[in-house]
Amino acid sequence: AAPTMEERKACWGARDEFWQCLDRHADDASKCEKLRLSFESRCPQQWVKYFDKRRDFLKYKRKLETEGYHPPEAAGKS
Repeated sequence: AAPTMEERKACWGARDEFWQCLDRHADDASKCEKLRLSFESRCPQQWVKYFDKRRDFLKYKRKLETEGYHPPEAAGKS
């Protein structure tokens, strides 16, 4: 069954708290374990996986925007 509106709000709130903790501690997950457990307990597992991937993507996107794209050196140039 789909989560209710209240369950979705609880999930998103737990996710936001966890992400803010990661931001404060330079992504040191060990400092945010309680918030991670809260996030996992309030959200369906599929959502947790999705949000983890989403955070990685958003960080990558932010890095591209600030540093630009630097392609890896092509291997085997002649």
